[in-house]
Amino acid sequence: MVNGDEVIHYPIEFLNSLNPAGLPPHKLRLKVGTPIMLLRNLKPPRLCNGTRLQVKRLMPYIIEATILTRPAAGEIALIPRIPMVPTDLSFAFKRLQFPVRMCFAMTINKSQGQTFKVVGVDLRNEVFSHGQLYVGLSRIGSTKDQTILIPDESNKTRNVVFTEVFND
Repeated sequence: MVNGDEVIHYPIEFLNSLNPAGLPPHKLRLKVGTPIMLLRNLKPPRLCNGTRLQVKRLMPYIIEATILTRPAAGEIALIPRIPMVPTDLSFAFKRLQFPVRMCFAMTINKSQGQTFKVVGVDLRNEVFSHGQLYVGLSRIGSTKDQTILIPDESNKTRNVVFTEVFND
């Protein structure tokens, strides 16, 4: 706990069970070869929030990983454990942990600005806001390397566009 007086109100088991947005899970289980995503800016532009890496070696206080995204693709990075404090809770606590999460898939927002060899977009649920469909489908150069999962009943999805942006 950040405030030492609050320690008695929140058992460790409860704190360890929390999984707030922007924080890795309490128990981060990684293996060599696992794709991971950085959750904090460590050394921009090389190591930024959303940078994808692949675990090369695991040590108690450092993860050695190969960077998969530009501008530093192919370089080796050392990811340290850092103090992380969630901001979306009614109380403050701090975890000393690696700022990474396993990354077999990512949101459209996290993919913005990146280029991929293969892209799959799940359109079964309408969770889009203005421009997200474009961002999701433009992460790759060729449509032959895209897979789009669409709703069964209509074979259509809604492209959310705010027409106000086109008006003067």
